[in-house]
Parts: sequence; C-alpha cells; structure tokens
Amino acid sequence: MIARFFLALLLLAAPAAHAQTLSADAEARWVPFTLTSANHLRFAMTIDGVPAQALLDTGLNHSAVSREFARRAKLTIDPNGAASGVALGGAIRVNWAGTKSIAFGALSRSGGRVAVIELPQLLASASGDAEVLVGTDLIGGHALDIDFANRRFRLLPSGRMPFAGTKVLMTLQNGSGLYLTEAMLGKHRVRPLLVDTGDGGSLSIARSQWRAAAIRGARVTSTIAFGAGGVVDAGLTVTDAVTLGGRATGPIELRIEGDGGFTKQVRVAGRVGTGLLLRYRVLLDPTAGQMVIAPNPDSPPPPLKSTSGLLLGYDRARLRVLHVMAGGPAAKAGWKANELICTVDGQPIALTSGGTIDVRWGTDTPGRVVKLALCDGAERSLTLANFY
Repeated sequence: MIARFFLALLLLAAPAAHAQTLSADAEARWVPFTLTSANHLRFAMTIDGVPAQALLDTGLNHSAVSREFARRAKLTIDPNGAASGVALGGAIRVNWAGTKSIAFGALSRSGGRVAVIELPQLLASASGDAEVLVGTDLIGGHALDIDFANRRFRLLPSGRMPFAGTKVLMTLQNGSGLYLTEAMLGKHRVRPLLVDTGDGGSLSIARSQWRAAAIRGARVTSTIAFGAGGVVDAGLTVTDAVTLGGRATGPIELRIEGDGGFTKQVRVAGRVGTGLLLRYRVLLDPTAGQMVIAPNPDSPPPPLKSTSGLLLGYDRARLRVLHVMAGGPAAKAGWKANELICTVDGQPIALTSGGTIDVRWGTDTPGRVVKLALCDGAERSLTLANFY
C-alpha cells in the first residue's frame, strides 16, 4: 500500500482587499478534474494569467502556491510578511504574495493575495506536480457541487439545490472559515469534523473520540501519512459503524490520530476526507448551513486492505519501506522502515504508464507468498495475511 498525503493547513492572517465574482452562467461552468493516486482533485486554473495545476483543498483556509510557481509567475513576495502556519505534521514557513487575478470555472478574483509555501516533494509528485492549493478563501462564499462520478465540479450561488439528497449539518468555523460537519461512530456523535478535500483518506478522528465510541471487535493496526508539516503516525482500522446525516457509509478506512497536534490546534475532533466523499455527489454549502450527499450510481468497492503490512514509496526504481504496520506479516518477519526493495517476484520496480506504482501484490489474497529482493542483495519471502 501507498501512504496517504494530507494538505490540511491553517493560516491566521487578515485577507487583503480583493473583488470576487461568479459569472452569470455559473451552472454551466463545470471544471473537469483528475482524481490523483492520492485522492486529490487536480484541475487547471490561472493566476495572473499564468496556467497552473491546482488541488481543491477545503482543509486550507488561505489559498497557497509553491515557491517555484511564485517564481515562475513572477509574484512579488512581501519581505515583511513571513509567518508560520499550523499544518498536519507540524508548523511550516509561510510568505505572502499579492495577485492581480485568479480564475477557474465561474470564479474570477481581482486583487488579494496567496500564501507561498514549500510543498513537500513526495506530496507534490503524488498529486501530479500540483503547484497551487485552492482553499476556502476562494470558494467559501459559494456552494461547491462536486460530481465525482463524472470527475467535475462547479461553484454556484449559495442556497442552490442542484440535486436531491441527504442533508447534513455544515457550518463555517469562526475565525478560520474552515468547513465543519459531524458524523456518528456507532452511538457516539463525533463533532466538529473538518470537511477536507485535501485529505485523501476517508475519516480521521482523535484517539479520545475512538475511545468514547467503544466499537467492539475492531482490529487496529498502525499507519503513517505525510502532511504539509511532516509525518503523522496513526492507528488504522476498517469499520462499517459510521453514519453521515443518518445514512450508513458502508465499510470505510478509519484513522485514529493523537489528541494533540493539528486536531487540537484547529479545534476539531477529526476530518472527513475525499476517500469518503467520493462515494457521493456532494454539495458543500456552509453559508446555507448544509452539506448534501447523494450516492453515486456505482456501489463503492470495499476498502483495499494491506495483506503485506508494508507502506511503500517509489524511490528511483526502488520501493522504499516507509512504515511497517503493527501486527502484520512484515512486522512479524522483522522488516524495518527505510529498507529498499529492487524486485518483486523477480520483476524490477517500474512506474506504470500512468506514472503510478503497481503495489497491488501488497493487498493480494492471504496465503500468497511474495518473493522480494532487497537492494543490498538479500532475498526474503513474505506470506500475505489478514491482520486488521
């Protein structure tokens, strides 16, 4: 399996003066997007007339660009505006740059500013070398209609109801403008939950919330994810005990994170990510106090569970072990983080034609024996098994 990448980021700063509008034909202004291997929504936009690849990130309250894009677009960075932001995984350095124009879909903005940050290379490459993160400062005053089945979204005036579905309470967090909702885990209400399209997972909650829910019979392993501020450790399980707006989500991955860090600083109980939202057509309209969800025509497949116990990343024609999951076959066989794999069942490591890594063997049928050659010449056999 591949580790997840999360883009949650909170920047506390006063907005710069700007004018923002939606075109009169907003309903027709669909924006096509690609769902990346990290479950991020990547689309095309322009800043000051310069084309850019962007990610739609409702877990970010100020839109941000990479330092490389700021140089390419010749944005002027405020030398006196350096600050730090609260990110998943730790604090990051932030600068500010003024913009003349921003445009995508029906939206256009003149004036204003964007944050300038260093995007981690692993995160950027997993999301198709995206250069811009579009946050709630650009979209928060509108209704966001995401049609996952057809890989497109649009911005509409708040209050529109473009489709029928289940209504879920949604609000804006005071002071930050982040999107908040709630869900049930068993009989326990988990709130507030950050609705975060920059989170590729399904649902993440604080450890105290997991304890309060007291879900019987759950098998929990360990995992890691990469946030804008660094690596985050968490527990991982699969559960069918979650309901959203009274509607059962079906089996989903649930991450269990520490009670401190980003969750505490942003004052939330957890995050709803794209891994859960993509099961539906979704309308996010916090100004009208609602999220609307309608199941996609095709039933979602069950969560893909690791049977190897290895979280892997691509590293120059090798697989690097990023994490060894607790209780899994790899942990029992003594695997360690940072070991390098050069062949799987005798085949060299290579990217697919789509630029992704084929690690399907790590989720294959329990009982299968996979032969792995390490780059130091050692050879190992790993017997796949269910363990969470």
